[in-house]
Amino acid sequence: MIKGKLHSGADDGHGWAERLEWAYGLIAPEPVERAAALVRLASARAKVRRTRARFNEAWHLTSGLGHEEQYREPVLVAAREAYDEAASRCLPEALWNTPISGGISTWPGLPFALLFLEWEARYPQEWTQHAKAWGTKQTLIRKLAANGHGEAVRAKLVDLVDLVVQRAYRCKDREYVRVARAIDGDDLRGRPDRAHRSDNPWAQLHASYLLWLLDRPEIPNTRCVWRAWLADSRSR
Repeated sequence: MIKGKLHSGADDGHGWAERLEWAYGLIAPEPVERAAALVRLASARAKVRRTRARFNEAWHLTSGLGHEEQYREPVLVAAREAYDEAASRCLPEALWNTPISGGISTWPGLPFALLFLEWEARYPQEWTQHAKAWGTKQTLIRKLAANGHGEAVRAKLVDLVDLVVQRAYRCKDREYVRVARAIDGDDLRGRPDRAHRSDNPWAQLHASYLLWLLDRPEIPNTRCVWRAWLADSRSR
């Protein structure tokens, strides 16, 4: 089993872009461009599987050594480095166990965390088929539910909340309430206001619930609260 961080904490935005610039094709509006990015992703994931298998093999071959000696064994070190390199060029693997020091707003991997969430929000079926990772989705949303984001990141988060409000519920979508509360403001509230007045029944329902929660920050966003609110809204 591979444990520990996947990539060096000394990484920077340029390194992330060099490895994952191709991934922006996953959120492109043109189907041909998305298809090309999916081919690239499939290749990257195949390499991750191969390097993981070689690491596991090296782990078993060196398992008779002591803990410290095993981690210094050149065969295992090389296998681990090959896996780390492959994982750093693939989604969602590149987002796993990477150190976020100084807050997510200054983390070099932030653009690709946002990209991963936007991919799930805009093209959920493709995301589910090719890179489903509910735990990663939840972790990223929770880390992004913070103050101090720059204007561009905040605008992206407003867009993500808006996209999620307008669709049928998907696993971990409830976590976006944390983001909405963290970045609450007129620009954010304008989106659910419009969604509430739309002809989309999902948007009407989710927007009403979100606005209700934003007006009551002391109320937790639990399944029990959702069910009680839903029952009350239907009884009116």
